[in-house]
Amino acid sequence: MSDDQTRVQEFFTARAADWDSRFPDDGPAYAAAVAELGLRAGDRVLDAGCGTGRALPPLRAAVGPSGVVIGADLTPAMLREAVRAGRDRDGALLLTDVAALPLRSGSLDAVFGAGLISHLPSPAEDLRELARVVRPGGVLALFHPIGRAALAARHGRPLTPEDVRAEPNLRPLLAGSGWRMTSYADEDARFLALAVREG
Repeated sequence: MSDDQTRVQEFFTARAADWDSRFPDDGPAYAAAVAELGLRAGDRVLDAGCGTGRALPPLRAAVGPSGVVIGADLTPAMLREAVRAGRDRDGALLLTDVAALPLRSGSLDAVFGAGLISHLPSPAEDLRELARVVRPGGVLALFHPIGRAALAARHGRPLTPEDVRAEPNLRPLLAGSGWRMTSYADEDARFLALAVREG
């Protein structure tokens, strides 16, 4: 395992047990972001870096019983919490790195990534891997239940122009990785960037 993967696992392992209790009011924000993906019954969707699986219930509701929902995460402790919360009933859980997904090329209609982009050690390559598993015209949502400024304040850091989620950085990053950004919202109450898989 790479040093980057080890760091991510250590960070989330230490926080897994009380993750959901630290952010108890995020459910409606997740549901609203999932709604913007425009999923239909029968669609196949990946929650990349799913953590405790908070997006899995709204994803399942969006694709219905005929759809496929997969939650992928690098940290076993987070997936254990997803099971403890019963969210494995809403989607199959995979212990895997989103940089090397065990999925066929073009096999998905959409990817949802909550809090994902800032934890990717190689964002361009990792976004390219997400593009690989999504069909042309499929959708990517990069989401966080609070915006960049509010998140920086929560962590006691200034908001910097180098932030990968800043629109001038994210738009070309996505474009170079097989995605075309279609909308961008960075508000106090949420961050949501949507992109379409280029054909």
